[in-house]
Amino acid sequence: MSGELSHPDGLLKQSDYAPLAIGSGSRLLLLAGQTATSPEGDLEADDLSGQVYASLKYIVIGVRGGGGDVGDIARLTCYIPGWRLEMWDDVVEGVRRAQESGGLAKPMPPITIVGVQALFRPEILVEIEAVAIVG
Repeated sequence: MSGELSHPDGLLKQSDYAPLAIGSGSRLLLLAGQTATSPEGDLEADDLSGQVYASLKYIVIGVRGGGGDVGDIARLTCYIPGWRLEMWDDVVEGVRRAQESGGLAKPMPPITIVGVQALFRPEILVEIEAVAIVG
């Protein structure tokens, strides 16, 4: 990203993500929600961490398709049916796998998790939207 990830004084200090992304690029990419569904329509994982990992893989494919790269991702929004705090470890595990495979920057950009009633198909456990700023 043409910019920086930051932890301003006065905000919650934590290591999993940066709460502020300051962008200065010339193109804004708004990627629709991605799930762990392959281009052929097959679900790639049946657990939350696996679906987070696969969804992030598709986020990167979309961002690269728009001319950006992993470091250009400025914001993630995750929609998770029946969200409970106990699910956080599974989300972090999927993120960790994505980071280790080069599919997400470390620390990850600002992230918001929104608990929802349902997604498009009942077997889909997470949908992730992204905003990227390409220099």
